[in-house]
Amino acid sequence: MEINKKAYEAYVKEVTPVNKKWPNIVKAFLVGGIICTIGQFSTNMFMNGGLEKEAASAWTTLLLIAASVILTGFNIYPKIVKFGGAGALVPITGFANSVVAPAVEFKSEGQIFGIGCKIFTIAGPVILYGILSSWILGVIAYVLKAFGIL
Repeated sequence: MEINKKAYEAYVKEVTPVNKKWPNIVKAFLVGGIICTIGQFSTNMFMNGGLEKEAASAWTTLLLIAASVILTGFNIYPKIVKFGGAGALVPITGFANSVVAPAVEFKSEGQIFGIGCKIFTIAGPVILYGILSSWILGVIAYVLKAFGIL
């Protein structure tokens, strides 16, 4: 039994990927920073073009989502994610990528059973639990306001 345990530990050590923490942190910071810089630059350009801040922010959001969808369709955004990790997954561009990637992957299965059924495979739980948690917090806030606590 002891020999098998040592062999298993050696096997696990051999196949477990070694993560380089600091280089990954730097890459995530750079990629996330670049995405945010593009977003801020876009917002500034829209505002310089005469839009109010809210409208400029909305157009920036649409621009970032569209860029993410297009880059995912051309298989470029997954390479950015592989390099930048959480720096590319956390912003809204990462969420757009998580919706589009399954659609691209399963398009060969058809419009209904491929794209239609699989498009929210990754993003579906995020949407579901986001809505559920906001509903629960809304009910709690309503009850607290009713009792004068909030």
